[in-house]
Amino acid sequence: MDSPVLEAIYKRRSIREFTSAQISTEKLHEIVRAGIWAPSGLNNQPWRFVIIQKPDIKEELAQQTHYGHIVSGANALIAVYLSKDDMYDAVKDHQSAGACIQNILLAAEALELGAVWLGQILKNKAEVNRILGLADNFDLMAVVALGHPLHRNQKSRRKDMSELLLKQL
Repeated sequence: MDSPVLEAIYKRRSIREFTSAQISTEKLHEIVRAGIWAPSGLNNQPWRFVIIQKPDIKEELAQQTHYGHIVSGANALIAVYLSKDDMYDAVKDHQSAGACIQNILLAAEALELGAVWLGQILKNKAEVNRILGLADNFDLMAVVALGHPLHRNQKSRRKDMSELLLKQL
């Protein structure tokens, strides 16, 4: 099938190494806008975002994860949060956060940028909130590292559909 959306889905890889080239504010806002357009239950849109480009803040955040080298090497980070005040159902809201993050990753791909979804940093949510000056009513879902890819030689494979499809009724 010829579809730019499907092409982006199948082409996208987790990019962990970036050049030093800057990302424009316009592109960063477009990426966040794509996240905002993810579906959410009752259209409650519980997500909130912090865009981080300041080197000193990135370095503090790098200390909060085993993947600090990715955080330090990224040109920009987008911290994706759920606003606890705007949530109505934990499962649905967490699912919508995942959809939001996937939209962010696909938007980065569409803009010829590289990105990776970092989740290990979640073990230090409280410290990340302190570094970013956020109250505890914001629940960190992920940090997405972004940049211009240093290379695009990442390989990936998926299990065959026959291994994963339980039934077709």
